[in-house]
Amino acid sequence: MQQYQAPLEDMRFLLHEVFQAETFLTSLPGLEDLSAELLDAILEEVAKISGDLLSPLNQIGDRQGCRFEDGSVTTPTGFRDAYRTFAAGGWGALTGHPDYGGQGMPKLLAVLFEEMLFAANSAFALTPILTSGAALALSLHGSESLKRRFLPNLYSGRWTGTMCLTEAHAGTDLGIMKTRAEPRPDGTYRLTGSKIFITAGEHDLTENIIHFVLARLPDSPASAHGLSLFLVPRTLADESAELTERNGVSCGSIEHKMGIHGSPTCVINFDAATGYLVGEENRGLACMFTMMNYERLSMGLQGIGLADRSYQVARDYARERLQGRGPAGPARPEQVADPIIDHPDVRRMLLTMRANILAGRALALYTAGKLDTVKFSSEETQQQSAARLVELLTPVVKAYCTDRGFQDCVTGQQVLGGHGYVSEWGQEQAVRDARIAQIYEGTNGIQALDLMGRKTVRCKAEYFQVLAAEVREYLAAQETQETLAPYVTSLAEACSALESLTHRIVERAAADPAETGAASYGYMEAMGVFLYGYMWIRILCAAGSETASGTYSSAYRDALFKTGRFYFERLMPRLKSLLEEVSAGAGSLMALQADQF
Repeated sequence: MQQYQAPLEDMRFLLHEVFQAETFLTSLPGLEDLSAELLDAILEEVAKISGDLLSPLNQIGDRQGCRFEDGSVTTPTGFRDAYRTFAAGGWGALTGHPDYGGQGMPKLLAVLFEEMLFAANSAFALTPILTSGAALALSLHGSESLKRRFLPNLYSGRWTGTMCLTEAHAGTDLGIMKTRAEPRPDGTYRLTGSKIFITAGEHDLTENIIHFVLARLPDSPASAHGLSLFLVPRTLADESAELTERNGVSCGSIEHKMGIHGSPTCVINFDAATGYLVGEENRGLACMFTMMNYERLSMGLQGIGLADRSYQVARDYARERLQGRGPAGPARPEQVADPIIDHPDVRRMLLTMRANILAGRALALYTAGKLDTVKFSSEETQQQSAARLVELLTPVVKAYCTDRGFQDCVTGQQVLGGHGYVSEWGQEQAVRDARIAQIYEGTNGIQALDLMGRKTVRCKAEYFQVLAAEVREYLAAQETQETLAPYVTSLAEACSALESLTHRIVERAAADPAETGAASYGYMEAMGVFLYGYMWIRILCAAGSETASGTYSSAYRDALFKTGRFYFERLMPRLKSLLEEVSAGAGSLMALQADQF
């Protein structure tokens, strides 16, 4: 099985040339000391950990899986030692709050860090990345006492964190949850109930697991607005964070799954467990959304990372596999056949993968930059504009990037033909591991509905207008670049068409509520195609700049131009059919009666 190698040249190009990371980050309060050298040094270290420590365990974890016995979970061979090495390197503290032992690094760096972990070993990556999301929710919403007791150990990797939302009868309908929390005289709460699909809910990697649990207080409203968030340790700890006694938390079973076998997905039972309130009563969902949105962006990175891993295998295989002759006759007459990379259809597959991966990574970085603006900027107008874009972009990154990631893994498998279907090459595992990212943190249909409903119709397209204004401003600045003129024109026309459709949906939804759901998935896909086009314009502009020419070879920049051309000529036209699909409205979708299916 080929080991993963982080695409550092591509990552550096996007970070430094496309998004001007050093200039951007050092302009934000608290990040003035960052340098390009430091960012690159961190990326290089993560690349080593991903390639040398985590990637060799990827297939081992898939084949062995986790073992459940008497309420305990044993992770695959090598995972415990790898986790200890990972934690000892301080990687769990990368973006943490400095007051509690975190390093305070920007999200712009963290997205590349997470992508490499997911590409190398998605099953392993889920545990530390969920812990980071839990720590973020605690740092923003927890009391000072809870933060001082729990954050340092979450950052250090001594403890891990989980997100406990789903219940067997409820699914995504959080309003009908049954887990209860009863207040105690000492200020703690007594939690009773069961949660399912809890990633890393039980394992042998650390001495303690900190569960973040949504539950309902006795007198709370019977809806999602009546939920509160609680911190529930597997083992209780005193004020100095020393472990005391086992809490009323147990693992009932682990799931047998399609993929990510090295990550335990658990049923967790709370039996009069002691919990601590995080945030205000009945405001738990708002607090939990901090963690959920963190993980939604992370799921997009899982799709991108696994697609890149699959692309590397497919590309190298296509260069070496001899089969048939090129369309113009023998390209390598001295050999018995030509490499399959000479065949147009193989090139179609590889170019589709590469175009999607680069644009998806760029979109994740673009979103991360907006998150850094919200977190660090001292200018309120900048923060507000960035916050609106984060709201709009998060469901697109989660849904569109994971859809493309899964499809790219399938495409990478297809490049290998029959060899892609057997386990030795790792392509079938990538397909299985990537599939869950489309389901995690709300299925992609839920993400599309969130984009269309809450982020577009409800705000009367206000968030989209922020994006459209930025895109148009950027395109106007590129009018003098003749080589980009066809692509600038294409994206400008797409922006106008998408804007017109957006307002049309808002108007339709006012008269017929079904229009929102009917438009949602096609609209999300259209938004993704459009945003990938925007990212490719930015990539091509950077590739043609004098700054980039002094750092990156002409061959590298030429490859970017050719891949960008492929995107605009072969993938961007899909936007037209999506706009037509969404324009069709709800009529044909809702016409069939339930008993006619």
